[in-house]
Amino acid sequence: MSAPLVDIRKVGKRFDVPGPWPWSPRRQVRAVIDVDLQVADGEVVALVGQSGSGKTTLSRMVLGLENPTEGEIWIEGRRWDTMPERERQARRVAYQYVPQDAMSALDPQQTVVEAVVETLTVLARVPRAEAASRAAAMLSRLGLSHRHHALPRQLSGGEQRRVTLARVLALVPRLVVADEPTSGLDPDRRAAVLEDLVGNLPDRAGCILVTHDLEAAIPYCHRVVVMLEGRVVEVADLRNDPPAHPYTRSLLDPWHDSGGA
Repeated sequence: MSAPLVDIRKVGKRFDVPGPWPWSPRRQVRAVIDVDLQVADGEVVALVGQSGSGKTTLSRMVLGLENPTEGEIWIEGRRWDTMPERERQARRVAYQYVPQDAMSALDPQQTVVEAVVETLTVLARVPRAEAASRAAAMLSRLGLSHRHHALPRQLSGGEQRRVTLARVLALVPRLVVADEPTSGLDPDRRAAVLEDLVGNLPDRAGCILVTHDLEAAIPYCHRVVVMLEGRVVEVADLRNDPPAHPYTRSLLDPWHDSGGA
């Protein structure tokens, strides 16, 4: 059996937090606790939980934006968390991030096509003529062929998110970490953005979808990883199996009695 694309082994993260007064002792907060998780080639895994559950911290550690306090993170068979940044930098183009706030991630003076072309030429060193061709093809796949010359402020929220998807997907990444890519959208637009993301992933690319919206994520994910207070409390294919943990059931049904069986 081949090694997983992402292999998270007993990972934890502690933060030092100052007390309420200058003379108060600092305290440690455990944001992520003893997490094991694997993502296979071609697999879409949702990290789900309410604010403060640890899902965003875990996703940032996968990308090397935070370092774990305990445990190991391996990507494509290489130890990632202890790799020197010089070596990581050369590989980052293959491991891409979709931001939550699309508007702030876009240059207000760049048109849609310029944003994608710049990503290809700067990050992937693609010649400009080829970058323009690849950008146009990806924008067309995402339904933005008529918006090439629009500025971010002229786009709807859903279109802004598609531009951030186009910048990432045009790079043909091996791994995509999407941080709340549907935040603030209405239900119809949420589904459309998730379909655009998952439906246009490169062959064998893995995806970690960070979201608090479990119901929206289920149809697009092979597995759902539910986090509560820094711990993984359930891993399941909720397309085929009902949730087992009371907290997972409460995310799907806010009126569910989490103290029940």
